[in-house]
Amino acid sequence: MTEHIYTVEGMTCAHCVAAVTEEVSRIPGAEHVEVDLDSGRLAVSGETIETDEVRAAVEEAGYSLVS
Repeated sequence: MTEHIYTVEGMTCAHCVAAVTEEVSRIPGAEHVEVDLDSGRLAVSGETIETDEVRAAVEEAGYSLVS
């Protein structure tokens, strides 16, 4: 299992964190998702995590993936 770290832009509240967590958790292979509101940090652990899938999930939640 590997961990991928990203930065999400545009989150301002707990609802934002929940929306990003929910969408990213739906990615096949995502086993653990952790979102930190203060830093904008998104950590996703799993076997086959693709950045394009993470970006699409974050955008579906209404936010932008910075890195």
